[in-house]
Amino acid sequence: MAAVPADVTTADAVVTRAGTWSSVNRRWYTIGAVILIASIVLGASIGPAGPASWRVPFALLDHLPWISIDSGVTDAQWNIVWRIRMPRVILAALVGGMLSVAGASYQGVFRNPLVDPYLLGAAAGAGLGATLALTTGRTVTMSWPVDPVPTSAFVVAVLTVAVTYLVGASFSGSSPGSGRSGVTLVLAGVAVVAFVTAVQTFILQRNQDVVREVFQWILGRLSGATWSDVVLILPYVTISCIVLMLHRRHLDVFRVGDDEAAALGVSVGRTRLVIVIAATLGTAAVVSVSGLIAFVGLVIPHAIRLVAGAGYRRLIPLSMLFGAAFLILADIPGRMLSSPAETPIGVVTAFLGAPFFIYLLRTRRIVG
Repeated sequence: MAAVPADVTTADAVVTRAGTWSSVNRRWYTIGAVILIASIVLGASIGPAGPASWRVPFALLDHLPWISIDSGVTDAQWNIVWRIRMPRVILAALVGGMLSVAGASYQGVFRNPLVDPYLLGAAAGAGLGATLALTTGRTVTMSWPVDPVPTSAFVVAVLTVAVTYLVGASFSGSSPGSGRSGVTLVLAGVAVVAFVTAVQTFILQRNQDVVREVFQWILGRLSGATWSDVVLILPYVTISCIVLMLHRRHLDVFRVGDDEAAALGVSVGRTRLVIVIAATLGTAAVVSVSGLIAFVGLVIPHAIRLVAGAGYRRLIPLSMLFGAAFLILADIPGRMLSSPAETPIGVVTAFLGAPFFIYLLRTRRIVG
């Protein structure tokens, strides 16, 4: 029998590995898409008013093109599903997906598995912005083209992260792309967050009549979501996710270190800045309408690393899918636990996320 050339065997092995990699990706993406779609249907089916929950999936199918099903849902009931439940579900998906992608990106660019999307001050800045808008009075809301609370939260969040980055870059004492620069950014974030939080506390002490409203905003909320909220943040989330998806290979390179990444031809300082800007804009946008929702951007990427691997080419899109599904599902107990009142979504995610994160620390399975 003729010997098989070595180069042919090597090529076949490469093709086999590529095929296996593609099949694994397809499997995980399919699982993520199915869970997300099921979460959307389940989230739209649950509510204190409207049609019976088992009728909603048929009503959703009935409103798809070229499909006609007698769901038994009246027009009034469908308006409840479409105008009240569905905006909340889609907003939860956008917020959860963006926070998860931003958290994974921050963890990659700073090579720190304990980093979350709020590291550089987006949450603290958004809280200060919302506090400023609420304390100055919302009686002028009708004369604004948009609600001043999310607008102020978004602007101050972006400004806070910009100040953090400038402070960290100015006092790094080294080139912008060095490892020391990344550490200095983290330390600058801690300092800026402390300062912004102190300013917010000072304002609240002088305006105690709005403390309850600010506290409710800080705990996070999806109640009262409308399609205008979805349209407001959709461009930011879309652009941010596209930019981070395009840089997922760079995030894999960052895992070997800044010096090694620079040796491979990556402009470390510029790439880090682009990733931070994209993740910050998306985070600031979703936080401005949802409030501060904890643990999503920290826990979801870790959970995906444990089951699907740590490569960012797979981690970023899976974080988007599973993060969106997670927040939709986490919002359901908040609607039901204190009915007719609601438990803030931030409380629910903390109840779910904190024990899981403690488990990761306990088992030392934090994956970098």
